[in-house]
Amino acid sequence: MSGNRSSEGRGSDRLAARRRRSRRRAHAALVFLLAVLLAGAVYGLRQSVVRISRVQIFGANQSLAAIANTAIRGNYFGLIPRDSTFLYPAKRIRADILATDPNIAAVSIFRNGLTGLSIRIDTRAPVARWCGLVPTPPESQVPFDGEYCYVFDASGFIYAAFATSTQTVNSFKLYAPLDSTRSGPPVVSEVEPLRATIAQAEKLPAVFDFARELNTFGSKTSSVVFRNDEVDDYLASGTRITYVLGHEQDAFTALVSARDSLNLTDGSIDYVDLRFDGKVYVKRKK
Repeated sequence: MSGNRSSEGRGSDRLAARRRRSRRRAHAALVFLLAVLLAGAVYGLRQSVVRISRVQIFGANQSLAAIANTAIRGNYFGLIPRDSTFLYPAKRIRADILATDPNIAAVSIFRNGLTGLSIRIDTRAPVARWCGLVPTPPESQVPFDGEYCYVFDASGFIYAAFATSTQTVNSFKLYAPLDSTRSGPPVVSEVEPLRATIAQAEKLPAVFDFARELNTFGSKTSSVVFRNDEVDDYLASGTRITYVLGHEQDAFTALVSARDSLNLTDGSIDYVDLRFDGKVYVKRKK
């Protein structure tokens, strides 16, 4: 009986040893196969037929292609080329191009076959002029029309200095604080506000709609001034319209109700106060 048990034990040990050897061989074969596949993939990615050799820019100067070519230069981990059509650094290319010019609003990147890259540049549309925190006072040595202004887009992002050749959607000027809570490149307050965003920019569409609606009273809006939670609209006639920010519809309704008793075209009215619900306070010039 003891001899049979010993034979059975030795047989079990040999079977276990064979299983371990089989597992080791299987593991070795798997590692070898993975190494072969990895080497094959690296070899395939390094072939010229799947590497970007030309970059084309749409919507901007072709010189921006140099930024993309710089970004795809070199290798990942010293092995995999960055100019691979499958692994090129799109995020870095987009960020580098956006950083070159605040006038660029968006960058779209597309593969053009297996060896080409197409990059479309979308620029910002100038909505109006931002000319500082407050209007230049009359007693200042700088003429009112000589203010240095900047243009901003629909999101309130300031991206370029205003030039006389610039065609903005709205002809009036905006005076408003800048948003200090937004993340991004540092901004030197109103001295050099490029890449800054106007505070409460989400309210600009309603504010600008109201400013344009004032044109129906016969005098165009020349400037819009934010004062905390209030807005002053200055008309070309010299009249100031004041209301509470965010209450544009109520303010316009009240103004329309008093249309017959108001003349906003001849400069006879100093200001119209619409800050109180349903009431219109008027101060006439002496």
